[in-house]
Amino acid sequence: MPTMLHRHALCLTTLALASCAVGPNYKKPDTADITPAKWRWQPAAPSDDTPRGEWWKVFRDSELNRLESLALAASPSLRAALARVDQARASARISAANWAPDVRLNGDAQREQISGNLPTPIPVNIPRARVNSFGTSLDLSYEIDFWGKVRREVESARASADAAGARYHSALLTLTGDVASQYFLLRSYDAEVSALRRTIDLREKWRNLLHEKLQAGAIPETDFARAQTEVATARADLADVKRLRQEASDTLAQLCGQPASTFRLSERPIGAKAPPTIPAGIPASMLERRPDVAAAERDVVARNADIGAAKAAYFPAVRLTGSGGFLSNDVDTLLSADSKVWSIGPSISVPVTGWAVIHYNVNRKKAAREEAIATFRETTLRAINDVETSLTQIRYRAEQASAVGEALTASTKATDLIRAAYERGTLSYLELLDAERTRLQAELQTARIAAQRHLATVRLIKALGGGW
Repeated sequence: MPTMLHRHALCLTTLALASCAVGPNYKKPDTADITPAKWRWQPAAPSDDTPRGEWWKVFRDSELNRLESLALAASPSLRAALARVDQARASARISAANWAPDVRLNGDAQREQISGNLPTPIPVNIPRARVNSFGTSLDLSYEIDFWGKVRREVESARASADAAGARYHSALLTLTGDVASQYFLLRSYDAEVSALRRTIDLREKWRNLLHEKLQAGAIPETDFARAQTEVATARADLADVKRLRQEASDTLAQLCGQPASTFRLSERPIGAKAPPTIPAGIPASMLERRPDVAAAERDVVARNADIGAAKAAYFPAVRLTGSGGFLSNDVDTLLSADSKVWSIGPSISVPVTGWAVIHYNVNRKKAAREEAIATFRETTLRAINDVETSLTQIRYRAEQASAVGEALTASTKATDLIRAAYERGTLSYLELLDAERTRLQAELQTARIAAQRHLATVRLIKALGGGW
């Protein structure tokens, strides 16, 4: 009997696999109307030796490399994203299991008492008795996938699992990008702290010198009061920058999965070193490497397959059922030949009512596919915008850095000249204060633009999917 069941199941499985699957086959949404042939600001060609995996290493910063490794190992958000991938893959395997017959091994033992006064239409004298029943059976149930319902469900589940995997890589890219961004922001605060400390030291020296001149009656008291004001103002600015630095450090600690109370980074100004040059001569097809774009397309695949699974409800469901085993009133004779029992037979279920429900369900699945297509196009547009914006930022931040560098050089020279003129008594202290403020602002702006140039480079790498 099991051989007969196996033969029937194999035959029907082959027939099912050879049958067609209802519903539309997947066709990738067309984005030719929104994908540019080339980018703005396209001066360079891709470099074959540029890293593609651990992209942050292009910055050649050992401390950044350490933080990225720490985040990859300990970030709770990344672990949660990986767990979602495992869930989606398990769901895909569950859907694939519907291709195989449902086989169950059953066993039971029962003792019952039969009534001696059973209600029967014909008077029959049935004595009261106690009966034992022992049985074991192997039950098989298999729905033949004539219309491809299971295949469409598996297609949808696998696409959803692929989308979950792409979203994991998107979370990975977001995490590593956020770590790099916060790190460079923190280093820019280090540069501001360094500049403000030097300014405070200089202003304190001027204040002490002016105090001596005031005691000697060589300057008015207003000059000394202004010097005291400048020292206090610089200290207030320093306290504010330290606060911002600590907030950036706390954010880094969270990204790296570390408690903020024990997370420490020593001060190291970002310096005037330019960020690495990212080649901009990249085809628009590179957007397909972005994990969010890939996830959006996989969602379209899944929603498209859902339509076929919903349409299969219009057609009859054919199921093969079989059971074989042993039944006896005595354990000793349970496995004997005379105790064998079996049954086999197909069943068919045809929808008679509920066609309107099936129709509306199919329409709902079609609408979900249209939503997924629109989301895919929106994600592609956002990716294009991210690349264009990052390229624009890189170009103009470089021009801004050059101009601010010239301003810092000029303001430093002007401050030295005005200081010498003040010491000779040919200029007032107000003019010296104005020159020093201009120099300090140029120095602070230099640190901020240096950080913004690094941040723009990080954003471009993220916009290109973590490589090129």
